Amino acid sequence: MHVKSFLENLPFSLLAALVWVLIAAAVGRRVHRHATIDVFWGAGFLVVFAESLAVALHLHPHLTALRYVVLVLVALWSLRLSIHLAIRQRGSREDSRYVAIMAGAKGRHETLYAFKMIYGLQGLLLWFVSMPLQWIAFSDHLNWLLLPGLVLGALGVLFEGVGDEQLRRFIADPKNAGTTMNRGLWRFTRHPNYFGDALVWAGFYVIAISAPWGFITVLSPLTMWWLLTSLSGKPMLERKLTKTRAGYEEYVATTSSFFPRPPKRLPDT
Repeated sequence: MHVKSFLENLPFSLLAALVWVLIAAAVGRRVHRHATIDVFWGAGFLVVFAESLAVALHLHPHLTALRYVVLVLVALWSLRLSIHLAIRQRGSREDSRYVAIMAGAKGRHETLYAFKMIYGLQGLLLWFVSMPLQWIAFSDHLNWLLLPGLVLGALGVLFEGVGDEQLRRFIADPKNAGTTMNRGLWRFTRHPNYFGDALVWAGFYVIAISAPWGFITVLSPLTMWWLLTSLSGKPMLERKLTKTRAGYEEYVATTSSFFPRPPKRLPDT
């Protein structure tokens, strides 16, 4: 493990993340929608990982080619997510989450406030959460844990992708307008997309610990899981759906909030 090279590259990987969110900010300003950052979020991990790999390859051309298998997994996850969100956002209005954030900009410079509270913050998170990937990029040895990590990550991509496609089809049917999605994977967890995302990051972390001292990057996947389950993911979405989707409260009472399991049966009344 080339720890010195990893540490020396940290400012440059941070720069890559911040440049990426600056591009997102420019696009968001163009389309008048700060939710554009969600589209750039997934692909940003590919950008940071590719930057780290490029530096590692330049400094240490002998490093294991197995890292490029990880690159394929990162590309599958990140590009699928970004493309899915880009299609979903096309022609839509601003996300209510960002409307609420920008409400705090009264009396302030809106562009600077948006960069501080949306783009800059997400750039820092992108850089920090990607630490397992950056660690992998500078690793000269990946042991047998690489395989279960890849399997776990691939399962996460599949689970997330299937959940997103099932929801897309549900929303596209006019008969389902204003109702709650409770079919397919959504019957077993209220957030198959977030659970799939968590599996992906568990996989990345397992791959990271296949390299010497990779376990020290544990705060990065824990931060991602916290974002998904306790901050910007599940809680904010559920507050919105409770007000906008018929039957959502009953769905919450019967369906697991995160880990898939068979739905509960409500007692007869």
